[in-house]
Amino acid sequence: MKPLQDKAAIITGSSRGIGAEIARMLAAAGAKVVINYLARQQAAEAVCAAITAAGGEALAVRADISNPAEVRRLFDATFERYARVDILINNAGVLLYKKIADISDEEFDRILSSNVKSVFYALREAATRLADGGRVVTLSSTVTRLMLPNYGAYAASKGAVEQLTRIFAKETSARGITANIVSPGPVNTELFTVGKSAEEIKRMAGMAVLNRIGEPVDIARVVLFLVSAEAGWITGQNIGANGGIA
Repeated sequence: MKPLQDKAAIITGSSRGIGAEIARMLAAAGAKVVINYLARQQAAEAVCAAITAAGGEALAVRADISNPAEVRRLFDATFERYARVDILINNAGVLLYKKIADISDEEFDRILSSNVKSVFYALREAATRLADGGRVVTLSSTVTRLMLPNYGAYAASKGAVEQLTRIFAKETSARGITANIVSPGPVNTELFTVGKSAEEIKRMAGMAVLNRIGEPVDIARVVLFLVSAEAGWITGQNIGANGGIA
């Protein structure tokens, strides 16, 4: 029997990058996965098709998770198909690489909506709808430890979801739910590489003691462990998957 057999998992922002890799890995472990997307329908359906072709079960659901009504609809769609939600992966988010002095009000509002409100709405829904013994993993970032220039708003948003997740872990512990955080370092995804020169990427790779940037599979493996039975004694923790950068 596969370790996540008969579990149902929602992975927000999973049409590409780290989210897609998490979805594929959880599906390979037996979970029935919901691929959440906002604009990339074709990519989301391609992830579903790959999972189905490998013998897994997947459903693509469009939902703007910065909207509480659409988060409820995402959970509703999961219950309609799978009758339960056991795992929530808060992966969706946007990156803002800009000095604080240059960030507009609109840009700051957008990053808070995309990165903070979305996690809050998902955790609020999960508090009453996640199955007993469920698992939550929120993706943060190693920038909350490094305090790098140009990452002020992004680091602030990720710091906020770290605290939300830790407190959620305490508030739901009576039902056997665990909630943890994974903080990736630089990972070879579009989110990280767009807008950066090859020299910048090489410099950040050199900050890691393992002398490379990460790959999505590096992060997905940590998430898989945290949602497994083996991690049942781990909750409220922040795991740095960053090659030793911090």
